[in-house]
Amino acid sequence: MKKAIQHKGKVILAGAGPGDPELLTLKVMRYLQKADVVITDRLVSPVILDEFVNKEAQVLHVGKQCRKGASTPQSTINEIIVDYALQGNLVVRLKGGDVSIFSNVLDELQALVANHIEYEIIPGVTAALGAAAYAGIPLTARGHATAVRFLTYYKMEVIKDEIWKDLATTNDTLVFYMSSDTTDLLIEKLIESKISSDKHIAVIEQATTPLQNVYECNVYDYAEKFGNSSYASPTLIIIGKVAALHKQFQWLENSSSKENYFKAVVKTGAALSRV
Repeated sequence: MKKAIQHKGKVILAGAGPGDPELLTLKVMRYLQKADVVITDRLVSPVILDEFVNKEAQVLHVGKQCRKGASTPQSTINEIIVDYALQGNLVVRLKGGDVSIFSNVLDELQALVANHIEYEIIPGVTAALGAAAYAGIPLTARGHATAVRFLTYYKMEVIKDEIWKDLATTNDTLVFYMSSDTTDLLIEKLIESKISSDKHIAVIEQATTPLQNVYECNVYDYAEKFGNSSYASPTLIIIGKVAALHKQFQWLENSSSKENYFKAVVKTGAALSRV
């Protein structure tokens, strides 16, 4: 039922963390308990939605599948957020990981500003930090790295040829999001650019969830050990000297499961009833 429009609502742009529901911040949990509407990405733990969301709230699934499966267009997501906020609702836009790392938050911020809607941004534990911690990999371990770079290689044109040499020769830890389908090519590019033989790769499936798996080796051994592998979504890739520390400091055993922790929702935001 429509609310009588008395005032504009508010939108909370919030990070839900990388998977483990206990990594949700208290601030986000409190907003979820007060929310009228929750608009959630696919990579949000079902436990968060089941246990921490106001039971009276409407939950809309607008998950993106990258190149796989159905996705709700970003323009539709923007419209849904604005529509519900303009009815006076407290809307929580819940994103996997952190709000500002490889998300479409800019589009949503622009839509909110254009419609003069009040908003708040609440950070979450991003996948790089969650995956590294749960794999026992300190990203800037002393003597191994002094900086971290967050990148994506979900399609080849994202990284220009002239950049590969810099990535191959840096001592920074490289963290690749949304790049599991191009991992073989990523390694080929780094080897072609003469990455040093002391660099390792750790491929982390479904980080921080009960279904986490970590595949680690020297970058020059990757093709033989893990080449042509298919990884469960989401998968994060860590490359650098620090990746070798996984064997020494691993504190979680691999699940050895290929089951998906984050289930695809058949109904997307575009198919949900509009107000």
